Amino acid sequence: MGYAFLAGAIASEVAATTAMKYSEGLSRFWPSLLTLLGYAVSFVLLAQTLKTLSVGTAYAIWSGVGTAAIAAIGLVLFGEGLGPAKLAGIMLIVGGVVVLNLGGAH
Repeated sequence: MGYAFLAGAIASEVAATTAMKYSEGLSRFWPSLLTLLGYAVSFVLLAQTLKTLSVGTAYAIWSGVGTAAIAAIGLVLFGEGLGPAKLAGIMLIVGGVVVLNLGGAH
């Protein structure tokens, strides 16, 4: 069940961050509201995740998958570039998550 909560936390965080882009500096009401609600839901679900998963593993997956997903959304929805440095950074983040899951986080 912990991983289901974690998946929901990641999805909520990614939705909130995407809505934040549309909020124009939190100056547009509906995207700003979605941003606040999305982060609130994400933190509640992440807190539930921590009942069954270690904090290091859960946070690494939450932040790593969220970062990679937002980078992909930026590329597709917002026309952001994906240069070698950005790609290498994403690969390092994903690699770090894999290492933590292989036993680095207890």
